[in-house]
Amino acid sequence: MENQKYDVIVIGGGPAGIISATTARKYYPDKKILLIKNIEKGVIPCGIPYMFETLKNPEENAMGNAPLEKNNVGLMVDEVIKILRQEKSVKTKAGKTLIYEKLILAMGANPILPPIKGLDKENVFPIYKEMSYLKGLKDKLAAAKNIVIIGGGFIGIEFADEFSSIKGKNVSLVEAFPYLLMNSFDIDFGELVRQKLETKGVKLSLNTKVAEVLGQDKVSEVRLSDGTTIPADMVVLGIGASPNTKLAQAAGLDLGKGKGIWVDEYMRTIDPDIFAIGDCVGKRDFFTRKDLPVMLASTATAEARVAGANLYKLKVVRENKGTIAIYSTYVDGLVLGSAGLTEASAKAEGFEIEIGQAEAPSKHPATLPGTVKTKVKLIFSKQSGILMGGQVVGGISAGEIINIIGLAIQKRVSATELETLQMATHPHLTAPPTMYPLVLAAQDVVGKI
Repeated sequence: MENQKYDVIVIGGGPAGIISATTARKYYPDKKILLIKNIEKGVIPCGIPYMFETLKNPEENAMGNAPLEKNNVGLMVDEVIKILRQEKSVKTKAGKTLIYEKLILAMGANPILPPIKGLDKENVFPIYKEMSYLKGLKDKLAAAKNIVIIGGGFIGIEFADEFSSIKGKNVSLVEAFPYLLMNSFDIDFGELVRQKLETKGVKLSLNTKVAEVLGQDKVSEVRLSDGTTIPADMVVLGIGASPNTKLAQAAGLDLGKGKGIWVDEYMRTIDPDIFAIGDCVGKRDFFTRKDLPVMLASTATAEARVAGANLYKLKVVRENKGTIAIYSTYVDGLVLGSAGLTEASAKAEGFEIEIGQAEAPSKHPATLPGTVKTKVKLIFSKQSGILMGGQVVGGISAGEIINIIGLAIQKRVSATELETLQMATHPHLTAPPTMYPLVLAAQDVVGKI
């Protein structure tokens, strides 16, 4: 059988893989591009928590192939089992050998399975990004009354919010840290999420670990580190994920300190013809250059655009040379966003900082229907006045306010620049121009710097 030749091969069919392939097509219109994925039907990662109640049908969260078809990118459903760097080829499970000029690794991450006894019992579910698997989880969920979620990060709280919206479900969440979302928010913001979930009836066990999953073949309860037990017909693991680097390691590619694949600013591995992007890649913090365990579709697609543009020549010069951990989440109508350093992480790193805070109504006048309070917290360098981080909580607009904060961090905006920010306002859309929360938070800190 003759080996098939391609100019660009992408391994992985998630957001990173798809965007790198379509970006490569835009910059290199004459190249022959192939994307290989090992799951026939994937899902949109950020939509996974909403496949169980919010969406009428899990299929509404399918990751489609339309962008590939539209951009004339070939698609193969198969699994790459070996990369042969000397021959510049990959071997697949189906026995194919494919030759490449440039290779992009977008292999994602695998759910973390903590060392808890009993995780192999029936009805214990790590979160895999595969349609058939998640449909199976939904089927089991229908018959489950008592659900225990392990992990109080984004995955855990979003699942808790979704499951507690289903009638007749008793939802418990166990988190090892003292408060929810501890890796991304300060305690005052995590406390707001706790209040929301408890109002919805979620039973929270914070500062506690799961010691064992109990039951015969099927889970019946979980035992906590303090000895108490919680009844459980189903356990969902929302602890996070680890980079999928097996293929890269076997090919002799270097890993960074955080166990993701090492890449330079242009997503090139130690092999100049192999790029790596997304969750399988190590990230470096924007301010400290330390390894950063961030796994976000938004970060992955930003990296994918850098890789896709720069496969053959460095066409897009990268000015943002670090990862700004920028998140948003939604819990029962409450929107939270975080970007850059939190107050706690900045202090832990030894930065000398000042904090600016402000609250304002999301509309003006505040008597307009649907108005909620928007709270902004900004972290500045005390000496230079440069913005280093920010958090926001409020209504839907908070999801975009955090993106403004993210851009301001990337461009190293000062408190003075934010204080004189020119913004568009409208009664139905924003806080009043006299009380725009980003401006007020910057003003709050200017006198202290």
